[in-house]
Amino acid sequence: MNDRDKLGFDVPASARVYDYSLGGKDNYGPDRSAASDALDMYEVAHLLPRENRKFMRRAVRHLLDAGVRQFIDLGCGLPGKGNVHDLAHAADPSATVVYVDNDPVAVVHFQSLLHAVENATAIAADARRPEAILTHPELTALIDLDRPVGILMISMLDWIPDEDDPDAVVAAFRDALAPGGHLVICDFLSDNLSEADRAIHKELTDRYNISLTFRSSERFKGFFTGLDLLDPGLVLAPDWRPDRPYDRPSGWLMAGVARKP
Repeated sequence: MNDRDKLGFDVPASARVYDYSLGGKDNYGPDRSAASDALDMYEVAHLLPRENRKFMRRAVRHLLDAGVRQFIDLGCGLPGKGNVHDLAHAADPSATVVYVDNDPVAVVHFQSLLHAVENATAIAADARRPEAILTHPELTALIDLDRPVGILMISMLDWIPDEDDPDAVVAAFRDALAPGGHLVICDFLSDNLSEADRAIHKELTDRYNISLTFRSSERFKGFFTGLDLLDPGLVLAPDWRPDRPYDRPSGWLMAGVARKP
């Protein structure tokens, strides 16, 4: 096995597939094949990356307006335009940001980007092990969990299958929030999937061994237990506090932001 294979470049990776879908350059042949097939087979696939990214930016800006100055971006993926630290530091250079991903390539890219950036870092960790993340020395050096933190789960939970208990994962991070902290979630919604959509999803899963978990709106509500959902509540991602005209939502991404009372 060569070094490229050890890093997983011979198979598609979620972060790189997403990067290609956004027009990025940090991807390889298998990533482009998987993304291209999804874009060809799903009409709405062209909308999803930008719906996701635009929601993240609006949510982060809201948290900044609410006074939050600490952010943990779980499942950050590869850097793009308008990253969390770019938004945060534009508002307040003292704001702190920790990126977390289990993809070593994504982490290396962020570490390279952040080498001269104060108050931001990236760590390699698995979101299914919240305690290891919340006690990680590089995180605790920047994040004071006794003060409000914005925890971002942007297209992250779909990679955690039900057998790995995503509800417990979310609960662990939710319970770590101090009053005034916020939980931000945007992920795949099952409510609007047709039978044809489900069949295509199975075909792509079998072909590329990349499985996304779609969940119902009822499941999403459970992720915010004990928190105060901000207006307009749980909605399709483009409908969450839009700041400009936008295309009709894909119907595949549900989003919400909630505050710890």
